[in-house]
Amino acid sequence: MARWFETLTGSLEQKKQYRQAMARLEALPGPYRDAGKAVHRYLMYSGGGVTDGDTLVTMFGDLVDLWDRAAADGTPVRAVVGDDPVDFAETFAQSYTGKRWVDKERARLMTAIDEAEKEQS
Repeated sequence: MARWFETLTGSLEQKKQYRQAMARLEALPGPYRDAGKAVHRYLMYSGGGVTDGDTLVTMFGDLVDLWDRAAADGTPVRAVVGDDPVDFAETFAQSYTGKRWVDKERARLMTAIDEAEKEQS
């Protein structure tokens, strides 16, 4: 039964790992928690999000590790993200390969143009 359920909802283990990472993020000191949550939100809504569950869990786990280490070392938030937080987040996301939402849309666009071209022939 678990396999059937996971087919519909996704991996329960991945959900558990994701929740654990978010709980760790929530437990960080204020500035690190707030900055980490802001980067997390950007990554979730930036449109180039990873769709592969394993890659997503790894990426967010690493993000929490980064902020956890910065908090432990007392590294200033700005020293972590630099002058351009958007560039930081996008560069961070590019480090993780896997299927992205945009890959599906690129394939759809290519198929639509190919079909339109066939109709003109």
